Amino acid sequence: MPELPEVETIRRSLEGRVVGKRVRFVDVLLPRLIKWPTAEKFQAIITGKKILFLKRRGKYLLFGLEDDLIIVVHLRMTGQLLYSDTDVELDRFARIVFYLENDEILQYADSRTLGTLYAMSSDELWRIAGLSNMGPEPLSADFTLDYLKNGIKKRKGNIKALLLNQQFIGGLGNIYVDECLAIAGIRPERSAASINPEEAARLFCAINQVICDGIEHGGTTFRDYRDGTGQSGSHQFHLYVYGRKSQPCLKCGTPIVKTEVAGRGTHYCPNCQR
Repeated sequence: MPELPEVETIRRSLEGRVVGKRVRFVDVLLPRLIKWPTAEKFQAIITGKKILFLKRRGKYLLFGLEDDLIIVVHLRMTGQLLYSDTDVELDRFARIVFYLENDEILQYADSRTLGTLYAMSSDELWRIAGLSNMGPEPLSADFTLDYLKNGIKKRKGNIKALLLNQQFIGGLGNIYVDECLAIAGIRPERSAASINPEEAARLFCAINQVICDGIEHGGTTFRDYRDGTGQSGSHQFHLYVYGRKSQPCLKCGTPIVKTEVAGRGTHYCPNCQR
């Protein structure tokens, strides 16, 4: 699933291309991906509107249109937003196509069709629970060391499950949680409440570091992820533990272990992460 760095990279790659453009027509090829309103109304209210801004919140993209209309896109596992000219053949997994001015298109493609799209006014965003209940993001003013310390000491579950909880921290997913725990030297199955203040400080810095690095490298591409112009990310070449089962730890040389924590495949170094 695209995480904060991937979604932010997509936003940056699309912003200068779609903002200021008017939507001439919307072709909904798979109506069930439209979760609000109906697919027919989705088409009707978007057609003719100009895109005024493109923002991101956690793993969600928000396209601001005229008349206080917001298109919300959640890519989930395999969703992609691809910008091109109309003379380019549609992606074989294209599900929704936005035809813009100047013979340009923005495709929503999704091989597993798990993504979701919405169109509503800004005061209706509460309808999307994952968006309205989201916790502070890494690198934001609201995500502070005190926030992290106070949050973890109240939790009985393991630290990995807590970091994956979007209501606690928005935008983190499996890849970047494994990475920040590796950098901080914390075992994923540790109880969150057992993390001491020094470890919490290391974890706070590690979370911000992995997000910065992921954005700088254009995201992590293993299979489906591409930015808005179809380019792959390169952060997969800079990972400490994720996807490196049995390979030597970059710090100590101990083989990386893969197990399951919080229902997710989890990578860590048994020597560096205590």
